Amino acid sequence: MIITRRAFTTALSLTGLAALAGLSPLRLITDAFAQTAAEVAKPQSLPDMGLGPQDAKVTIIEYASMTCPHCANFNETVFPKIKSTYIDSGKVRYVFREFPLDIKAAAGSMLARCIAKEDAPKFFAVIDLLFRQQNDWVVKNTTETLTRIGKQAGLSQQQVEDCLKDQTLLDKIAADQKYANEVLKVNSTPTFFVNGEMLKGETSFEEFSKHIDPLLKS
Repeated sequence: MIITRRAFTTALSLTGLAALAGLSPLRLITDAFAQTAAEVAKPQSLPDMGLGPQDAKVTIIEYASMTCPHCANFNETVFPKIKSTYIDSGKVRYVFREFPLDIKAAAGSMLARCIAKEDAPKFFAVIDLLFRQQNDWVVKNTTETLTRIGKQAGLSQQQVEDCLKDQTLLDKIAADQKYANEVLKVNSTPTFFVNGEMLKGETSFEEFSKHIDPLLKS
């Protein structure tokens, strides 16, 4: 499957991406193997985008879909507190991984990767922008809005179009989604792992602190 302008207006379900990932378009696989901290920690097809020192005592990994409203709300209300309290002080490394639940989410993830390349802070800035403008590009004119965001970030019209048609990048996102689902049991967004321990759903800052603080003291 190649993401095209036509796909944005017609492929609104998981069908296309799920077919790539080997998943049912109506449900995600639940009979997965138990995850281990090592399985969670290692990146798969795509390099990890993370903030904070790689040798931090605590690593948080978030699996999110760019079209998920709960993910957007977490990004706006909880993540800034985690960043200021734990990431900026070097206590925690925070990794963001894509788990697109529909074709538009895949497109948003692809654009963020193309804009940032290997620059993690830039990647986090782009996904923050996409989450904050979620209603604009998800509900309204997806292609036009993503193109505008891409141009604002320095890409040309052609570069944006090439990015959104990049089959290799889409395949990698789909492969990582499949690994997360089959091996790590991720089946909804947002899903978090704190040193390998899974936390599902829109988790509060206080709940994160309950898991992080004991690990920092150990």
